Amino acid sequence: MKSLTYFEKRDIANQRKIRKQIANLPDFCYDFFIGIESNSSSLTRVNYAMDLNIFFDYLADLLHKDKKSITLDDLSNLKSNQIEQYLSHLSFYELEGKVIKNGERGKARKLASVRSLFKYLFNHDLIAANVASKVQTPKLHNKEIIRLEPDEVSRMLDAVASNNTFSHRQKAYNINTKERDNALVTLFLGTGIRISECVGLNVEDFDFSQNAFKVTRKGGNQTVLYFSKEVADALKIWLKKRKTLGIDENEHAMFISLQKRRISTRAVENLVKKFAQEATPLKKISPHKLRSTFGTNLYRETKDIYIVADVLGHKDVNTTKKHYAAISEDMRKNVANKVKIN
Repeated sequence: MKSLTYFEKRDIANQRKIRKQIANLPDFCYDFFIGIESNSSSLTRVNYAMDLNIFFDYLADLLHKDKKSITLDDLSNLKSNQIEQYLSHLSFYELEGKVIKNGERGKARKLASVRSLFKYLFNHDLIAANVASKVQTPKLHNKEIIRLEPDEVSRMLDAVASNNTFSHRQKAYNINTKERDNALVTLFLGTGIRISECVGLNVEDFDFSQNAFKVTRKGGNQTVLYFSKEVADALKIWLKKRKTLGIDENEHAMFISLQKRRISTRAVENLVKKFAQEATPLKKISPHKLRSTFGTNLYRETKDIYIVADVLGHKDVNTTKKHYAAISEDMRKNVANKVKIN
């Protein structure tokens, strides 16, 4: 029997989370999640389920009834201003004794979940009107784009190569992880892949004769990306070390933990944060910021936004423009000397 891939296991885990969340929602929500299953990822549906639980908690208080007993007629009778009041409620509320805060992006995501439900119910003639479509999305202000400059990249790689960032106890572990960490960080900086794509990689996904590897994108699509000799050298050094660690032959993960199984996304986030702190203490660097660094550098080399979008796996080039502000900055710099005053 063929073993499940990392992404199949992740989808199964997400499906369990969805079922747990749906169990607390009105029965008609079940049909909604079945209806969107074919055109949404399991992670998207997990987020929808969590967001809708918050929405129906609010409605239960508003209508003075149990959440599970909320009916389609209750939704049909809602006014758009009541959903606007819900957005205001999201600014801060209590959940299990904790105060939860939402900024403009948190509110926008939760509104999108409610809109998706109302759209489905309206399109299936289950509610009289789609009042959620009348509610404006909170204005989203551009976030500062954080990335590493070339000298910071060099310092980060130096931090990985040394063990200055480790405690005495951690230095013993570093004997087995230095090559892995260097390969991980170099792969992020050299290809711009997402953290989930990185964690899901298997040894057999790599072809060093072509300096290429197969990556599973968001939504499950697979594509082949290419990497430089610098990345290839770091990966080969890690693979040589990997063979000495006594890893079970059934463990195909490219990057493994100290427990000799596939490394987790949380572990990758922590190690990137640790090394980045050494290189640039004033910047909060995550794997996604390394992706931003790659995207910016690729644009600076190619001056082609469409190449950047393709390599990063963005379906819409506007996503690329939105996330890589340095691209616009460079464009402005390039035209600065084009207009002559005299």
